[in-house]
Amino acid sequence: MGGDGPPRRPADADRGARTGPSGRGGALRPSWWRARYEKAQADALRLRNTAETRFPAVTHLSERMLAVNILDAATRLAAQCFLTAIPLLFLFASVAPDGVQHQLVTSVRTVFGLTGAANAQLEKLYQSHSQSLQDVTGVVGALMVIVSATAVSRAMQRLCRRAWQVPKGGMKVAPWRWLVWIVVWLVVLVVQAPLHDGFGLGLWLGVPVTLVSQTALWWWSQHLLLGGLVRWLPLLPGAVLTAGAVTVLVIGAQFYMPTALNRTLAEYGGLGPVFTILSWLIVLCAAVALGITVGAVVAQETHLAKPLGSLTTPGGEEGAEAVGRKASADEADNAAGDGRSHPCDDDGRP
Repeated sequence: MGGDGPPRRPADADRGARTGPSGRGGALRPSWWRARYEKAQADALRLRNTAETRFPAVTHLSERMLAVNILDAATRLAAQCFLTAIPLLFLFASVAPDGVQHQLVTSVRTVFGLTGAANAQLEKLYQSHSQSLQDVTGVVGALMVIVSATAVSRAMQRLCRRAWQVPKGGMKVAPWRWLVWIVVWLVVLVVQAPLHDGFGLGLWLGVPVTLVSQTALWWWSQHLLLGGLVRWLPLLPGAVLTAGAVTVLVIGAQFYMPTALNRTLAEYGGLGPVFTILSWLIVLCAAVALGITVGAVVAQETHLAKPLGSLTTPGGEEGAEAVGRKASADEADNAAGDGRSHPCDDDGRP
């Protein structure tokens, strides 16, 4: 049968040549890309389901961080500290006795490790303007500064409520808590110098003393600002994590801040240290927001939840049972910017 011509190629081989990746029926066809997209989407969904099954705490943490909006909360808190708490600090120094004022200056110098020009500016600022500030401010001005400083307390309270997912209306507003929190922090700032120096014995004692004192302070802060809604023991992981982060940043500031402040002061004048301090405050507040949020998830969604016990205090509000048990998807959607107010806010701000 030699006259039958060359053998014909199989139909499958011919169709494969036409539908290969570079052929007319391959990657150039929309159906080919649609199939690949659907396959990738299915794989991603399968990986997500596997991760949620094996690591539920990681899933809850990511959702809680979206609900809290860490960077936004940290920026707001840092701005409130800079705009309202620092003026209160100057007012406090102007009316405090000389011994307290000297201790406050020493503590600020110790916390930031100030040397050179930055330290000279601090000394000059407190020595030259204390009396003039006291004369100009007056009683009404002092009250306005104190009331404005409670914005820091309110910002911290919103952060704690979001981290613990306390629903709107789940706790009563108590302005006295904001004032108490500010006063305690002023006292703590005054005694920072002996704490950091380990009462004169050095950093080997100063670091653990600072860690313990910060843990106690953040433990109490959460309990106070949450209105006692959450029991003491579940608040401990967040206090420990926050205290650890703050201690590392404060100790590290003694090595970084002097050089940064002196450099910006030399290059930009008195405006330079403003940006340096504000940047440091944002980092510090981000660490606080992250520590409290992670601590809340650890106390609710990990194996520590059972040893730490129930979240609510005995005889607490009925709405407290909803703390941390609401649908996390709704919280994440609200914080992601869908146009609705966050359910944990009093003022309706996102």
